[in-house]
Amino acid sequence: MLTLALVGIVSGLITAVSPCVLPVLPAILTSAVPTVPSRTRPVVVVAGLVTSFAVFTLLGGSLLGALHLPQDGLRWAGIVVLVVVGVGLLVPAVGHVLERPFQSGRLPRLNRNGSGFVMGLALGLVFVPCAGPILAAITVLAATNGLSWGLVVLTLAFSAGVAIPLLAFGLAGQSIFGRIKAVRERLGLFRKISGAILILTGVLIAANVFEPLQRLVPPVLSDAQSALEDNGAVRQRIDALSGRSPSGEVIGTALSFDQCAAKTSVLQNCGPERDIAGIDTWLNTADYAGSDGGALTLADLKGKVVLVDFWTYSCINCQRTLPFVTAWYDKYKADGLVVIGVHTPEFAFEHVAANVRDAAARLGVTYPVALDNNYKTWQAWDQRYWPAHYLIDKEGIVRQVHYGEGAYAETERLIQQLLGASATPTVNASAGDQTVGRSPETYLGSDRLDALANADYRLGKAFTYSLTAEPPRDSFSFGGTWTLGAESASSGPGAELRYHFYAADVFLVLGGEGTVTATRAGDPGWTNVVHVTGAPTLYTLYSGEPVDDQLTLEFSPGVAAYAFTFG
Repeated sequence: MLTLALVGIVSGLITAVSPCVLPVLPAILTSAVPTVPSRTRPVVVVAGLVTSFAVFTLLGGSLLGALHLPQDGLRWAGIVVLVVVGVGLLVPAVGHVLERPFQSGRLPRLNRNGSGFVMGLALGLVFVPCAGPILAAITVLAATNGLSWGLVVLTLAFSAGVAIPLLAFGLAGQSIFGRIKAVRERLGLFRKISGAILILTGVLIAANVFEPLQRLVPPVLSDAQSALEDNGAVRQRIDALSGRSPSGEVIGTALSFDQCAAKTSVLQNCGPERDIAGIDTWLNTADYAGSDGGALTLADLKGKVVLVDFWTYSCINCQRTLPFVTAWYDKYKADGLVVIGVHTPEFAFEHVAANVRDAAARLGVTYPVALDNNYKTWQAWDQRYWPAHYLIDKEGIVRQVHYGEGAYAETERLIQQLLGASATPTVNASAGDQTVGRSPETYLGSDRLDALANADYRLGKAFTYSLTAEPPRDSFSFGGTWTLGAESASSGPGAELRYHFYAADVFLVLGGEGTVTATRAGDPGWTNVVHVTGAPTLYTLYSGEPVDDQLTLEFSPGVAAYAFTFG
């Protein structure tokens, strides 16, 4: 129990200082503005947040089912409450009406803090933290195994870990605002500003505007979470809670999934594929199951290479892998690759098929998606992570297992091997053959900067680079202002990029909003303007005859560049 409690607290601490808290952070800071005579308001707001998050993470799904309410009802209730509280702060007359239930001569603290606790309860309903094995264990076990003392301890510890940094933010903000004379003298104005911020926060959460920002998890936090939650002792405790088979178990002559996951760079025998079972709804299956779509089975896909990818749409870690998964599907589906996204929900609102369908369209997911709302497929595959994928060969044997983010180049290379020697990246029709010796896949994020030609660079903050006139073959150079994240580089004013490549096709995974203008040194009159919008996806920069050339890209501010691939 002590190990579970300590791990839960540390995991919660990491979550609370990551971009995953951005949607609720404005409201936490708003609670620090001294618009009511209470020094404890930030404490009350954070207490409401962790209380509703803990209770409804454990009981939300079953409670909604028992009351026959929509599975996304709690999320929308939280958004509505945030907006209503905001209106109460913005319009004094409405605020007086909302405060009446909390007015009591015998309970003055309730009078001062009751609305703050309600606001915290609402924040807990819309709080969607990053999903590691700890949070996965909490949500899945609550949905499948019911409550146990170990699960309750883990949930309370995680919630306490989340509360500590949020409370520190709130109290620090209260101290700062309390010392600003302009705030003290214009409390009415700042009360209205606070209300406007709450209303805007509710609208932005409803519109999923925070998604791109939440994906910018610094590498140090991802590494810290992995080091903690992938620890062998921690895994044993979580496995004991779930009744999962020991991770070292050997299945006949095959390796266990966990043993295969320890080495993702080579093809292995990880045992036969498991069932895709208990699926409520299928999406995007028209190409495989008739014009009206329908259910798929792995048995029907024998003779194809299949990538089974476990994900859930609000999981920020999953969203960061999707550009690579969708790119593989687009490049290799003609060669026989099938991707099945098993969508196993983390929160109650992710059970709603319409929500998943909208999110899949927003995130560029066009391959088949199975809605595993009853966790049957999750359990059949002994799952414990979002995201996780299993690569299956044409005979139905699992050949690679990977948990979490990363291993993109390794996975693509294994896909190519299973498809056969002819299934190298995209064939160029005009060339009539594969481009032998083409440039390799190249990443632009700080996790993998092997091909960067700039002598100096900065991580995690805006930095102005000098464009290299002639980068070496298969390398690139930044110019202008860029901000390097773990998986991508985000363009600022005057952002440029120059890559010296050899290929017939040049692709780049891009996200955000803006334009990328491509020119070639070998053909000064050639220009290609790419319009980027929405979630990260694969864009074609050049397609033609194989050439050894320098491609110069000019970026408008606000575009995120992830990885080059070549054909």
